[in-house]
Amino acid sequence: MSHAIVPSSTLRHVALATAVAAALGGLSLQAVAQEKIKVGLMLPYTGTFAALGVAIENGFRQYVDEQGGKLGGRAIEFVKVDDESDPAKAADNANKLVKRDNVDVMVGTVHSGVALAMAKVAKDNDTLLIVPNAGADAITGPLCAPNIFRSSFSNWQPGYAIGKVAAERKFKTAVTLTWKYAAGDETVRGFKEAFEGGGGKVVKELNLPFPTVEFQALLTEIAATKPDVVFVFFAGGGAVKFVKDWSAAGLKDKIPLYASGFLTDGTLEAQGDAAAGIMTALHYADDLSNKRDQAFRLQYAKTYKLQPDVYAVQGYDAAQLLGAGLAAVKGDIKNRDALVKAMEAARIDSPRGPFTLSKAHNPVQDFYLRQVVGKVNKNVGLAAKGLADPARGCKM
Repeated sequence: MSHAIVPSSTLRHVALATAVAAALGGLSLQAVAQEKIKVGLMLPYTGTFAALGVAIENGFRQYVDEQGGKLGGRAIEFVKVDDESDPAKAADNANKLVKRDNVDVMVGTVHSGVALAMAKVAKDNDTLLIVPNAGADAITGPLCAPNIFRSSFSNWQPGYAIGKVAAERKFKTAVTLTWKYAAGDETVRGFKEAFEGGGGKVVKELNLPFPTVEFQALLTEIAATKPDVVFVFFAGGGAVKFVKDWSAAGLKDKIPLYASGFLTDGTLEAQGDAAAGIMTALHYADDLSNKRDQAFRLQYAKTYKLQPDVYAVQGYDAAQLLGAGLAAVKGDIKNRDALVKAMEAARIDSPRGPFTLSKAHNPVQDFYLRQVVGKVNKNVGLAAKGLADPARGCKM
């Protein structure tokens, strides 16, 4: 058996080529690390949900800052758009972020109608979208997609959780009241499913146009109906007005008021004594005992001179979720398949408590039963443990 003799010059050329390839590979990785990841924040900065948008951004930035200003070794550049909670402007705003600003990922929003438009733009352009609040069921239902994630909840979840509690407490009749839009309708459906499934009956479903806050006629109708319990969905400035009007109408001490936790999250300071005793269900409370939450709240208060709420937590966890994906691909956001797989498999160590994602990319999480005591949404037990959205209509 003979062996060919390879000239030393050829060996030198091979070695040189290998070294150059390695160097170029290193330069390529270095170039990736030097490029900033563009995050498009499409949130409400004006109107009834303005404070919610600010809290989400604060939470997202806090997590990034805790990682030294980078996720997966990549610096983050923010592009901000005020969506004004206006669904009519949503598609144009989202398309500008994707096509004009060339963002790598969109983060938004609060209003369900706006988020639905964002989800459609994300699907059409295969842009990564993380929803840090809007609970529109369709986002992780019929509109579910590999590039769409949620770090918050589905509208069905908190409604179902508090409806379950109302049924367990043997209330027999209920009246529901909400703004007439996706978030309100779907939250009420969740409440009704659990409440009637547990033996109760929703005798009236009342609503008013978003963001109207003229509640008096509806409160008069509720008083005349005399249900065992009332369930409502409002948030932001509308939640403040409703709670004050409810108390002023003399209903506070006559009919138990149950709600999705957004009624009293981020609003207690403005609601004052009128909110005392309200029962809500949400995936966060003000007095959780886990160390992650304690550290989060301390840092948030130090940085922003404000107490954090669920919106800040959801923004923080949106950044955590993106960070989990980017860490797995060493910052290479173009490696979409591996990025998505890592995000899907992530176990998020959240201030709310650890959570994972369903196959539809919605959090599987505990929902706390909270009661307003002073200026705190006090955790008084679990409304539902490890609650997963049914993801009806998701084909993924």
